[in-house]
Amino acid sequence: MNMRNALGLALLYGAALFTMGSSSVVAEVQSLRGIQDINADSNPAAIQHWQEDKEPIQRDYVQQPPLVPHAIEGYKVNLKFNKCLTCHSWANYKKARATKISQTHFEDREGEVLANVSARRYFCTQCHVPQIDASPLVENEFQPVQAITGQ
Repeated sequence: MNMRNALGLALLYGAALFTMGSSSVVAEVQSLRGIQDINADSNPAAIQHWQEDKEPIQRDYVQQPPLVPHAIEGYKVNLKFNKCLTCHSWANYKKARATKISQTHFEDREGEVLANVSARRYFCTQCHVPQIDASPLVENEFQPVQAITGQ
C-alpha cells in the first residue's frame, strides 16, 4: 500500500469516527422554539407585562413630570433608539396598554407642532424618573400646592 492510499484511508477513518462522535452531541441540542419548524408562521403573543406598574405617586407641583411606575434599568435611549417609545408612542400605546406620550412633547421651543417628538423632549429620563416608595435621604419640609392635592 502506498503512502497516498494509507493517508486517504486514515482521513476516511478519522472522518467516520468524528461523525459518529458528534451525532451524540447533536441529539442533545434542543431548539428554543421547541418542535416548531423554523419556516412555520409564528403567532407572537401579546406584549407581556413583566412587572406590574405601581399606583402613581401624587404630583407635588404644577408641571411636575410624571414618575415612571416601572423599572427602566437597561432601557436604551440614544440618538438612534428610544426604548420608551416602543410602548408610549402614539402608534403603540394602546397595544402596550401604556400612557401615550404627551402632545407637549411634539412642540419645539417656539410652540410649533412637529410630526415627531421634539429633540428637547426625546431623552425621557431628563425629566421622568422611576418612582420608588422610600424614605427621604434628607429632611424636607416641602408642602405641595393645596390645589393639586385637594386638601
